[in-house]
Amino acid sequence: MSQSLPSAEPSAPAPRRKRSGKYLNPLQQHTWMLHLMVLPAVILTFIFAYLPMSGILMAFQNYKPKRGVFGSEWVGLEHFRYMLQNDYFIQIVGNTLFFACIKIVLNLAVPFIFALLLNEVRKSLIKRSVQTMVYLPHFLSWVVLAGILMDMLSQTGIVNQFLVWLLGIKPIFFLGEGNWFRLVIIVSDVWKEFGFSTIVFLAALAGVNPSLYEAAEVDGANRWKQTLYVTIPAMMPILIVVGTLALGGVLNANFDQIFNLYNSLVYDKADIIDTFVYREGLLSGQYSFATAVGLLKSVISLFLIIISYTLAYRFANYRIF
Repeated sequence: MSQSLPSAEPSAPAPRRKRSGKYLNPLQQHTWMLHLMVLPAVILTFIFAYLPMSGILMAFQNYKPKRGVFGSEWVGLEHFRYMLQNDYFIQIVGNTLFFACIKIVLNLAVPFIFALLLNEVRKSLIKRSVQTMVYLPHFLSWVVLAGILMDMLSQTGIVNQFLVWLLGIKPIFFLGEGNWFRLVIIVSDVWKEFGFSTIVFLAALAGVNPSLYEAAEVDGANRWKQTLYVTIPAMMPILIVVGTLALGGVLNANFDQIFNLYNSLVYDKADIIDTFVYREGLLSGQYSFATAVGLLKSVISLFLIIISYTLAYRFANYRIF
């Protein structure tokens, strides 16, 4: 006599907890632990990023440390008017835009081209070794690199000794002449950052469908045409995203780099907004004026960030949430 097997009926789902008349997904029942993990970071951000914003009031005061923020005299927009009428301030804005714009262009073009060249290397060991060597400088601080550059570029340094031996010219004062100093700033920044920026473009190259190359090869396309008609179009969206997002930092010309390399001989060519704020606020004690300059820069940067994200969404469908 055969014994009937029990029917395999699906088990009923586990009951969900009910709160305020609504059922909760089981995955949402323990999210409080995730919020608890984030809480220390939120508290630190509030203390060090949001509470100091009360100091913005100094931009509209003749701030005196002994009187404090609430006891200092209010002067309205006087510091902003003085700032916009100051010829030297206009000059440092021009220096900032000069450095920032050239760095943005070169820090997009050089990693883009280097990623294309590195993508053509077929031996994995060589490819990884080169990639590792070029992005290591990114992890060195500008304090260390500034000391190295000062030794190398001094009038008795290895660079000038090589130029004198090779070309027979007089030693160049790289860090004491404005135009040479600008060249040093731009080249050293690109050298330090292009290897790390290349990772973004190599990641985009890894996502290209191999069938596109196979189809192009069947159609008779050589390696150059495959790069021109397959690789570059595939990389254009990420190039647009990186380029548009970089617009938000157009008023940032890398304070760490310039502060550690510049000197009073090159102020007219090298002084930027951040170094000017540092000298006026912390060294000269012009707290209100320095705060006004920093506030104006922050407001303009905020609008530039909004514009850059709008452009990234329109042209590359990039969204931050």
